[in-house]
Amino acid sequence: MAKVTFDNSNALAFAGVDAEMVKAADAAAELLYNGQGAGNDFIGWVNLPSSISAESLNDIKATAARLRSKADVVVVIGIGGSYLGAKAVYDALGNTFEALLPKHDNPTLVFAGNNINEDYLAEMMEALEGHSIAAIVISKSGTTTEPAIAFRVIKDTIEKRYGKAEAAERIVAVTDGARGVLKSLADTEGYKSYVIPDNVGGRFSVLTPVGLLPLAVAGVDIEALVAGAVEMEKATAANVPFEQNVAKQYAAARNALYRKGYKVEIFATYEPKLQYVAEWWKQLYGESEGKQGKGIFPASVVFSTDLHSMGQYIQDGERMLFETVVNVENPTRTMTLEATPDNVDKLNFLAGRRIGQINQMAQLGTMLAHVDGGVPNLKVSIPAIDAENLGALLYFYEAACGISGYILGVNPFDQPGVEAYKRNMFALLGKPGYEAEGEELRKRLEK
Repeated sequence: MAKVTFDNSNALAFAGVDAEMVKAADAAAELLYNGQGAGNDFIGWVNLPSSISAESLNDIKATAARLRSKADVVVVIGIGGSYLGAKAVYDALGNTFEALLPKHDNPTLVFAGNNINEDYLAEMMEALEGHSIAAIVISKSGTTTEPAIAFRVIKDTIEKRYGKAEAAERIVAVTDGARGVLKSLADTEGYKSYVIPDNVGGRFSVLTPVGLLPLAVAGVDIEALVAGAVEMEKATAANVPFEQNVAKQYAAARNALYRKGYKVEIFATYEPKLQYVAEWWKQLYGESEGKQGKGIFPASVVFSTDLHSMGQYIQDGERMLFETVVNVENPTRTMTLEATPDNVDKLNFLAGRRIGQINQMAQLGTMLAHVDGGVPNLKVSIPAIDAENLGALLYFYEAACGISGYILGVNPFDQPGVEAYKRNMFALLGKPGYEAEGEELRKRLEK
């Protein structure tokens, strides 16, 4: 059974969670679950896990099986919430050294449309030349610049290789249910398509076809992923008391720290496989809370690697940050350090210990050192890295994000600041309708 636990004992000396904060967390959870808070037209994710039907999952799995039968590489095209959740789970459950392994049954996923880098796209297209390919394009509108550019290139390549009729079998769209450029194109070309629910924002969409379809293609057990989220949906509901509700506890603890002047939260993990979970988390919290001149800045590190780079600043730098350590209790594999007769590296004192045990001691020692150095530590734990526990972890963070945003006093479900760069980019590129803005910006740049 999936389970997320939370421990703030290493933060209480810096900022305790008092009765007022508990009351605020309870009130915020009530706002979230009764749909009375700001942005309530984007809370479809709250009861999403328990509303996913077996029929929907079977349909996704059938489409995934078709793509697997046709391609050994599937290009997943999307940006932000349209790719980060799938990438997070894919990396967490995959083999880090997949490229060195013999051919496997499931296609490799590659991700495009998450940047506008010319070398990235060109190198990907070169690498795809020797492979049978298919594509999943994810975009609410179909006009977001980064994925639109990548899809134009991929679509053209697939059509030239296989013809338009076969391209329609190799391209799947995840988009709006009624409108938009991609929806119209999917209808015209005959692509299988899935709907991004109107009431689910991109950064909360990993448990919709946005995340489930690519992960099913990769062979992930999406039933287990959803089951873990369902468990956490129940465990974090508004009527679950604060003392038993890990989402309320985490939201309250981080806001208590924020009010004491801790403005940066570091997602710290000792599991390299969770690096993209951290990237997904950074978008979730940064885009949800960073507005109105407020918000905790989300950053991330992977230890023990980053102890040899960022460790110095965390230990001795300005005291405006706190850590949330994401702990995995049980490694998937077993590997024990053996003794050597000469002990030339002086490591025989570790002989007979599992590598995971050594990693745990590094984690515990670092947490104590950072607390002694003035860095509050929160701890989020899951039993293991598997589909069910990842589903629980993702939903835990989503629920806590909604609660935390309401405690902070912002709308956690809009992102007005994201549009600023888009307007300037369109103006500089000469997009029709942006001529006046483009002229003004070019004058500024000339200065």
